[in-house]
Amino acid sequence: MPSEKSARVSLRKARSNRNVRSAIKTHITVARLAASAGRVEEAETAALKATSVLDRAAKQGVIHRNNAARRKSRLAKNTPHLS
Repeated sequence: MPSEKSARVSLRKARSNRNVRSAIKTHITVARLAASAGRVEEAETAALKATSVLDRAAKQGVIHRNNAARRKSRLAKNTPHLS
């Protein structure tokens, strides 16, 4: 059984990580939708923002660095002018 303090810390970190993971998904979705709609300039901007969000999440330890690299690679492959 964890102590009460460690349980509180765990919940606080989980809540923070959930916000970051949600932001990652949102930015990737925006980039993919823009790319599939043919809006090249908007897709590039969104992809760069998503890349930044992924890098920050990996740096903070929310996701593993290889997970971030894989997602960035897949996003770049499907975004015009980034592949």
